[in-house]
Amino acid sequence: MDTGKNWNLYLIVLLVAGAIYVGCIISPPSLMDDVDAVQAQIARNMLTSGDWVTARLDGVVYLEKAPLVYWAIAVSYMMFGVHDWAARIPIALSAIALCWLTMAFGAWAFGKRAAFYAGLCMATCIGLFLFTRVLIPDVMLTFTVALAMWAFLRALDEEEPHPRFWALVLAVNLGVGLLLKSLIGVLFPLAAGAIYLGITRQLFSAATWRRLHPFSGLLIIALIAAPWHILATLRNPPYFVFTLHSGPGEYHGFLWFFFINEQLLRFLNLRYPRDYNTVPRLYFWLLHLVWLFPWSVYLPAVAKLSFKPSFNSNSNSEDRAGRTRLLALCWAGFVLIFFTFSTTQEYYSMPCYPALALLLGSAMAMQGDWIRRGTRVLSVIAACIGLVTLTLFILTRHIPAPGDISQALSHHPGAYTLSLGHMQDLTLGSFAYLRTPLLVAAIAFCLGAFATWKWTGQPAFLAGALMMILFFHAARLAMAVFDPYLSSRPLAEAILKSPQGTLIVDHHYYTFSSVFFYTDSTALLRNGRFNNLEYGAYAPGVPDVFIDDSQFTNLWLKPERSYIVASQNVIPRLESLVGAEHLNLVAASGGKVVLTNHPVAVSRGEPPNSIGAEKTVALLSEAQSVQ
Repeated sequence: MDTGKNWNLYLIVLLVAGAIYVGCIISPPSLMDDVDAVQAQIARNMLTSGDWVTARLDGVVYLEKAPLVYWAIAVSYMMFGVHDWAARIPIALSAIALCWLTMAFGAWAFGKRAAFYAGLCMATCIGLFLFTRVLIPDVMLTFTVALAMWAFLRALDEEEPHPRFWALVLAVNLGVGLLLKSLIGVLFPLAAGAIYLGITRQLFSAATWRRLHPFSGLLIIALIAAPWHILATLRNPPYFVFTLHSGPGEYHGFLWFFFINEQLLRFLNLRYPRDYNTVPRLYFWLLHLVWLFPWSVYLPAVAKLSFKPSFNSNSNSEDRAGRTRLLALCWAGFVLIFFTFSTTQEYYSMPCYPALALLLGSAMAMQGDWIRRGTRVLSVIAACIGLVTLTLFILTRHIPAPGDISQALSHHPGAYTLSLGHMQDLTLGSFAYLRTPLLVAAIAFCLGAFATWKWTGQPAFLAGALMMILFFHAARLAMAVFDPYLSSRPLAEAILKSPQGTLIVDHHYYTFSSVFFYTDSTALLRNGRFNNLEYGAYAPGVPDVFIDDSQFTNLWLKPERSYIVASQNVIPRLESLVGAEHLNLVAASGGKVVLTNHPVAVSRGEPPNSIGAEKTVALLSEAQSVQ
């Protein structure tokens, strides 16, 4: 087996990954409402306040997540300034690094050709692209898990000249994983490694543990992760609460919430507040055919691989390949089974993507009948997708597309607790706003179908990768169209151009989180003691940012100017509280509005936009029809 390095192949993978992920920094849409802008704003709050221990939103303690992703974004701000594109740099670089790491791992285990295919699978699969559009730390966690797994094998390799170094790398990545995603950052590598050692009958071998250096490893993990956990506990008392009950109005400090409520009770689906949903188990498994597309067509070929380490083989490379395949199987299997018995989102299983990419790359390098059949299946699937997207383009070519896409979408708020819940909002009319992305996607898949039908082997693999690069460009164009619907940036810009006043955000911080980022301000939250901010709302010393309807009414009817950011369908409720004559439109975008209690003169000599104006009456009618 050829285990030599070929830097041209490394360069190709890096260029492919760079074209996909650097492009997402250079020409991104705005930060989206919900978790995207939340992460970016927490990092800014840490930077401006100097408190890098306790995360806060609108001054309210936010104890749900480990801090390393916030720190990475804050460091990016320090280097490049506070911008939405700067917030994306750590995620994009992590994705590129993960593609390189997958290829390097594959080169060590299987040789250059399988490594190239594994890196290509990682760089161009749908899941990695889709789940790095939002500022979540899962791609960083996936990198640490993959590097920990590689370090684990190298520390155990009897021909490895520096096993202690790789044991150190393993411990460092476990510590970093704790600061990225808490306990699962340690659980996934340790559980996969333990299963592997059990299968290979090394679990109780003294030689194995001497090479892994568990005691010094524990010390390294503690040195990395313990300081933040200790400081967060000390700064957010009480310190020791052991109840398993989680309910409204209860505050038990950081340690209880972070470990008991956020991890144990979430796993058991008993966490309060229950501001999340779970993907049905069957869908969770089957959707991996989508997340790994187009390379999932080769998964049947993986079953033909040998997963038995050849400990008695004269070839160390064959031994290494078998060990890596077995570990990858243990690794991916544990992650998938773990979330089968837990609450889960679509992206939770990302840490198993490199394991599956390594198995796919190994199978693709061996060729065979199942690879040729998979390529034919890919041709058919690509042709079908190409025809569907082309049909949608033709069907919508004469449908008018006024305003922004929010006017053509349906609304399913109950689905938004899932990361892809907004997909249910699509209608035929909404595709009229997506004609250019549809055409680009149709071209990509039709060309991909032709090329993968004509060629097999490496030319077909390269054609599939190029198809996905073009499709990802279409996806970026589509996200720009969705920008007014998924982000509140136009509303924030309208607020910044308006006279100063008190800012109020309706109900849930997450719904309009990009307003906080782009205005760089705090706000009052009308009935906002809800979901993610509910726990922190009962912490000692919480700022007085939560107001109810009566407080809102009293504030709104005062002579001082106030603004409220709300969904259009809330306008009738606001009208019942303060009267239509006290609601004046400042801006409307994506089904959301900014209203003020006193008229604001519009530029170019236009009259004030009050609730009696024709445009706002139309908004009221639209809001009532949505209800």
